[in-house]
Amino acid sequence: MTSATTTRTAAPLLGPAESRIVWLLLAAAFVAILNETTMGVAIPHLIDDLGITALSAQWLTTAFMLTMAVVIPITGFLLRRFTTRQVFITAMSLFSLGTLIALLAPGFSVLLVARVVQAMGTAIMMPLLMTTLMTIVPPQSRGRMMGRVSIVMSLAPAIGPTLSGVLLETLNWRWIFGIVLPIALLALGMGARWIHNIGESTRAPIDVLSIVLSAFGFGGIVYGLSQIGGAAAHGTTAADSAAQSSSTVALVVSFVVGLVALGLFLWRQVRLQKADDALLDLRVFRDRNFSLAIGQMALLSLAFFGTITVLPLYMQRALGHTALETGLAVLPGSLLMGLAGPFIGRIYDARGTRVLLVPGAILAVSVLWLFSATFTIDTPLWFIVIAQVFLSLGLALSFTPLFTASLGSLQPRFYSYGSAVLGTVQQVAGAAGIAVMIAIMSAVSASAQDGGATEAVAEAQGAHSAFLLAAIISLPLLIGAFLIKKPADAPAGEGMPAGH
Repeated sequence: MTSATTTRTAAPLLGPAESRIVWLLLAAAFVAILNETTMGVAIPHLIDDLGITALSAQWLTTAFMLTMAVVIPITGFLLRRFTTRQVFITAMSLFSLGTLIALLAPGFSVLLVARVVQAMGTAIMMPLLMTTLMTIVPPQSRGRMMGRVSIVMSLAPAIGPTLSGVLLETLNWRWIFGIVLPIALLALGMGARWIHNIGESTRAPIDVLSIVLSAFGFGGIVYGLSQIGGAAAHGTTAADSAAQSSSTVALVVSFVVGLVALGLFLWRQVRLQKADDALLDLRVFRDRNFSLAIGQMALLSLAFFGTITVLPLYMQRALGHTALETGLAVLPGSLLMGLAGPFIGRIYDARGTRVLLVPGAILAVSVLWLFSATFTIDTPLWFIVIAQVFLSLGLALSFTPLFTASLGSLQPRFYSYGSAVLGTVQQVAGAAGIAVMIAIMSAVSASAQDGGATEAVAEAQGAHSAFLLAAIISLPLLIGAFLIKKPADAPAGEGMPAGH
């Protein structure tokens, strides 16, 4: 064991077989995230083509988020229970099947089922990628490899809406899935041939009760978050009031059920982990560095996902820019965020976390406050582009070291659980940021219009309030940036593996 460990640590590069696995997983994750980000632009077309309401169409996104929230917490157990090859083939098979069903869907109901199947595959893919990287990449090279993950997480959302827009302008919405399907099938075939098992699998039994509690807990909270916009809606007709009342009831019931189920789920995991049978082992939080990094990631996700959702709405509704102009305006920042990943990863490997997290937090917080102070009805497009570029740079300086430092703080047998926790926190925090900021923007905008403001001015005021909330949420990032350490740099005892 000592000899093998020494050899692996001394080798800075991966062998050909391991490199193939990493690139296959990166490609599969890229396709999955690309698919996830194409749907928003397609919603108006789906409403017309399928003859559905906007509320029904929104379920294509809500159902995807719900499925992700339910499946991701389970992936920690799945990655320990089954081999890497089995998990990859299952994930890509589900994603490919969902994509095929979506391509051939005769109507809304079948398309909704397809989105759920797609989400099941997508939810497994990112934790699988993270766990595999942490297992096969030596510690001194992890930053650089996580930088490649940043490329996937940044470029796919940047390209997705643009690709969707081009396909919708020239063909129809089915081609969104038609383009993705052959790539997914190619990745599935190559993975079935080349991917071998990484690490050791266990034979622990699956705890069905934990799965049920996880589904109601995380699913209930995410569904409740999706209802915040409807509960905060402002209308004058009887139908508007009835819809608002229904959303409020759904929000309260979902949160109550979700919180109770989540509490029972956590209690059960604490009991099961004593015998190493937990669905999601919570001993990962015994490591201080991991917990701090996860908290920092939650705050970033809250502020970031809410902001990038509000920004296009502000640009189109308040400033009158087209969807194409909006997409092109945010593209430079997204490209910079992705392309900077490997360079930031190398800096992490050489210098640690603080040299990246501190300037990253200062940049992100400063730009969010700039958004809240300067984005008005008269803000020029060039100013938004520059501000968004600096925000993206701040986020790029933060995400790669947080990914690497959080999982690197854990013992190898906890990598899969750490990846599941990381994915769950991102999903729930991102959903919360989007829901709350959209609700605030809508409520403030409606109130301003009631006060006599024009629609454009009202939308600008609503966006200002949402950006202000994001700026306030981001303030603790300035403290956390100084506290998180590169695991190898942590004092003795502080970076000890979870569970000891």
